[in-house]
Amino acid sequence: MNKKNILFVFGTRPEVIKLAPIILEMKKYPERYRVILCNTEQQKELSNQTLSYFGLQADINLNCMKDNQTLIEIQTRILSALDKVYTDNPVDATIVQGDTMTVLCGALASFYRKIPVFHVEAGLRSYDIYEPFPEEIMRQMTSRVAELHFAPTEKNKKALLKEDISDNKIYVTGNTVIDALFCLSEATMDKAKAFYEEQQINIDDKVILITVHRRENHGERLDRILNAIEFLVKNYSDHKFIIPVHPNPNVRCKIYERLGDFDNVYLLKPLDYPYLVYLMKNAKLILTDSGGIQEEAPSFGCPTLVMRYETERQEGIDAGVSVLVGAEYDKITSFASEILSRSREDSRLKAQNPYGNGESASLIEHIIYNHFNK
Repeated sequence: MNKKNILFVFGTRPEVIKLAPIILEMKKYPERYRVILCNTEQQKELSNQTLSYFGLQADINLNCMKDNQTLIEIQTRILSALDKVYTDNPVDATIVQGDTMTVLCGALASFYRKIPVFHVEAGLRSYDIYEPFPEEIMRQMTSRVAELHFAPTEKNKKALLKEDISDNKIYVTGNTVIDALFCLSEATMDKAKAFYEEQQINIDDKVILITVHRRENHGERLDRILNAIEFLVKNYSDHKFIIPVHPNPNVRCKIYERLGDFDNVYLLKPLDYPYLVYLMKNAKLILTDSGGIQEEAPSFGCPTLVMRYETERQEGIDAGVSVLVGAEYDKITSFASEILSRSREDSRLKAQNPYGNGESASLIEHIIYNHFNK
């Protein structure tokens, strides 16, 4: 085949993590692909920091974010910036991952130019347009214009088939987030260990990792979540509660106000990817509203409480590796207490990770190669 120009459009840390294995795989074949990396910088610091971990650097940075933008303003800025990217660069296909504003805008901008869209992590559905908001609808709209759908699981494929996506456009590949975990070297994990030693945080068998940031958990829901966390902090004072605090002031200010004075609570800046993985690997329990952590935690056998009312990652719930607790005080405290009252070893999960085996990137590259050689 003639060499193809492949544009990767991303903007958040999870997108970088999940696209990096595919980018690295495609870069192995310079005779097949010219890889172009475009960062909308929807999460400017986090996305660029994570790129550097994988030894990557964006070819194009769009700097699309401003403080307190509305969703309409964000979409307008990203679409306008991407329009120039397509004007200035020949593109044979656009690859996007997931469900953010960057994903939708990348798919739309490519579609408007009649350039095929390849959607990584396709077919995840909660079927509640406000949970997660606005990502559920963004993911569904991306599916309408995508040419190839890389579905992590059979359940995701069935969702796409139900929406009349042609079977010959859907491929079950596993989730590339598992590939990314396998990229971590022993030296990198040693560096992560040293980071916590420098922070004077002893990572032992009584560590709880907490992440909360989702838009639908702002306001009253966050208050209920923090009430539950405060209960756990007080009742399990021999445990360490580590919270990488999202920079959004709606989240950050409340967390510091409510939890900043407890000796067994460690409030950290957003963590570099390997430092977060080190915590997941060693945690006794995880409380999160993150999508990526739901997929990663089972690889380490760590019980996970999902602080959402709906999840498009139902496979983990079905496999028993995570529990949906919403922002409900009673559910969070009761499920967490049941785990924290046992030893870490006794609470480990035995089920396999339902989201992948670490070979997704090579499979996706192979599918793309065959697509262009049909």
